[in-house]
Amino acid sequence: MSNVKKIKDEKYKISQKYLLVYLLGIYLIIVSLFFDSPKDILSGLKDIILSPDNLITDYVKVGGMGGAYFNSGMLTILSVFLVRKTGVSLNGPLIAAIFTVCGFSFFGKNIFNSIPITLGVYLYSKFEKTEFKNYLLPALFGSALGPLVGEIAFGFGIPLSKSILLAYLAGIIVGFVLPPLSQAFLRFHQGFNLYNVGFTAGMVGMFATAVLKMFDMDVETVNIISSGNNVQHAVVFYFYFILMIIIGFILNNKSFRDYKELLKNTGQLMADFISLYGFPITLINMGIMGIIGTTFILVIGGDLTGPTVGGILTIVGFAAFGKHPKNTIPILIGVRLATFLNTYDNLSASTLLAALFGTTLAPIAGKYGAFAGIFAGFCHAALVANVGYLHGGMNLYNNGFSGGFIAATLVPIYDSIISAIERRKNIYENQ
Repeated sequence: MSNVKKIKDEKYKISQKYLLVYLLGIYLIIVSLFFDSPKDILSGLKDIILSPDNLITDYVKVGGMGGAYFNSGMLTILSVFLVRKTGVSLNGPLIAAIFTVCGFSFFGKNIFNSIPITLGVYLYSKFEKTEFKNYLLPALFGSALGPLVGEIAFGFGIPLSKSILLAYLAGIIVGFVLPPLSQAFLRFHQGFNLYNVGFTAGMVGMFATAVLKMFDMDVETVNIISSGNNVQHAVVFYFYFILMIIIGFILNNKSFRDYKELLKNTGQLMADFISLYGFPITLINMGIMGIIGTTFILVIGGDLTGPTVGGILTIVGFAAFGKHPKNTIPILIGVRLATFLNTYDNLSASTLLAALFGTTLAPIAGKYGAFAGIFAGFCHAALVANVGYLHGGMNLYNNGFSGGFIAATLVPIYDSIISAIERRKNIYENQ
């Protein structure tokens, strides 16, 4: 009898998790109707789908507030539906993937450029004769290379009858190679770069851009950015993040119990906070991280745009999979410190994104301490500004690409320093 009750409780918990992420998509669609009429939203969606999408293309600027919010809500619901159809229970990595799709649907991901990559991953699962549910993460995260599909389809002036076919073929190939490559590259940075597929997508995007250039098809980065929407974005997302904390608090028996334990986690992959600490306390952490990310942008005088909103939502998603205030804030400080000392505009979109997405290096601060995290953030700000040309903006997770190199470089150095200190300490104690 007790086993039956346990199974029913578990099913209830699974439904509860899915309901909450479904509500995110529904909420964004409802919000879109407050910004624009259905006719304007459809027109905005058309403009979003027909845009090449490479970095940085702000869908708020391209398709209006209504179009951008609707696009994000629609892709969020479709992502949750895809996961739900496989029958798996929502865990930290999948929550991170869904929120990342949600966030990047404000600047680069849409239903047109995402489908072929997901199809490619599905075909890989068939090739490996394993269940598709084992490859949900690369299927969702892999849409980082959506701009490759959009650029080939709409960016080179090729007749649509040929360009769409070529674009989808390229997307399928990319999706097919992502699963094995992402597994291999995980060893490169030892799990200290949370955006592992971002690093993988950067490598694939770099190769794809090189091939396009061979055929005289140059890809140029763009900078299409909206402005003047801080109040609207802030109201929408502060409300949602506060609601997450309240719901988590209630589900956690009206307490913050176990949150201190979560803050002790380094965040190194694979840190599934839902499995380790439970869904309620993870929900609280997600809400807190959303408030921190939004407040950070507003306090320093930055703009809440499609890309920065995407960065905040990605932080929220990874607050279920490695990020928390203790290991994230040092990275923000490090990137911000670098912006005061360099020659770049410290409030430009790329600089703000470097801070938000630079938190991919949170595990470094989690394991090696705040000062190590600040230095990692500082280094990231330098590198991320100079690697985008390698993939021509085809990889939306440019910071994940940069983060992989930073983690692979700094972690061995930090380990060697710690080992040297411990050896000297042992020699001193044995004297």
